Amino acid sequence: MSYYDIDAILTDAEKIPCTFQLDVPDLGYLDNTPTQPLKAGTKVNLPLWLAEMLAIANTGDPEGRSFVTFDLPPALGNDVIQALKADPRAVPLRDQSPHFYGLATHMMDLVSEDKLPEVVRNTFVTRAAEVALHARKLGGVGSRGRTAAEEGSNLGFGGAGEEFLRGLDEWERKLFRKAHEGAKSGKEWMENIKKH
Repeated sequence: MSYYDIDAILTDAEKIPCTFQLDVPDLGYLDNTPTQPLKAGTKVNLPLWLAEMLAIANTGDPEGRSFVTFDLPPALGNDVIQALKADPRAVPLRDQSPHFYGLATHMMDLVSEDKLPEVVRNTFVTRAAEVALHARKLGGVGSRGRTAAEEGSNLGFGGAGEEFLRGLDEWERKLFRKAHEGAKSGKEWMENIKKH
């Protein structure tokens, strides 16, 4: 990722639940008490980039506490993880977070959650196969060289295909575009070969 990667910027802007460990003067406005300091134990949703900086910052506290501790965001909560374990294809990731995989990989670097890496990897592998299948159908080439219409694909025409596309997160949408372009280019190449 580059400094100017808009997806990385939007992922870092995702809010995550944080709990302040120390009293912090002049931050009461985060808890709707602008004239008071932010008290230890206050729970606030902060952007990921800020929560990360506050968690690793040296506070000078004799007990070695950081400013904040944070939990997994709701997009990676236990209910979502259990649903992904059951059937990754049934969970509309975009409803959880438009940058679900970016958020998940960033959080895996920050927290030690044993089951999260395996669930995210399995989710991506399972859904990537489904994304590639849909992209191929939309590209006009079915599984046995038949057209998408012959195979009954309704992508682009409403129904289940439209619902499927709506649930893809940004990484999956990029994968879909690349797979669709590849299927389309492959079809054009084969048609060009047949002409000669």
